[in-house]
Amino acid sequence: MCANLRRAARALTQLYDEALRPTGLRATQFTVLQALSLTREVSQRRLGEILAMDSTTLTRTLDILIRHGWVAKRPGKDRRERRLLLAKPGEIRFESALPYWQKVQATVRAQLGNERWDAFESLTNEVTFAVTD
Repeated sequence: MCANLRRAARALTQLYDEALRPTGLRATQFTVLQALSLTREVSQRRLGEILAMDSTTLTRTLDILIRHGWVAKRPGKDRRERRLLLAKPGEIRFESALPYWQKVQATVRAQLGNERWDAFESLTNEVTFAVTD
């Protein structure tokens, strides 16, 4: 299962990276911007949980997004917590990339068909929740 999901993930990531290339975003960066667009403001720890990303990978991705001014951070309840939010330039970048992402989504959905798309989405969510709880 691990090998098959990783192979599928690599193939999909390459497809999305190629589609997003004109926007200057990689699929991983787009996903973080998308999550922040949906959550508005979130701790880095909670963002990692939502995305099922390890701290090192998330920090590396966030550093790039923060350096570009697309993500803003502010102190949390204590010194260890960082709160993250989508900065205005990040909103603009995310919105400009959304049509490229939607086009790939539509292409893959058409290739799989709605029933298989929905089943795959459900299965991957179930697997994620089963192994992260």
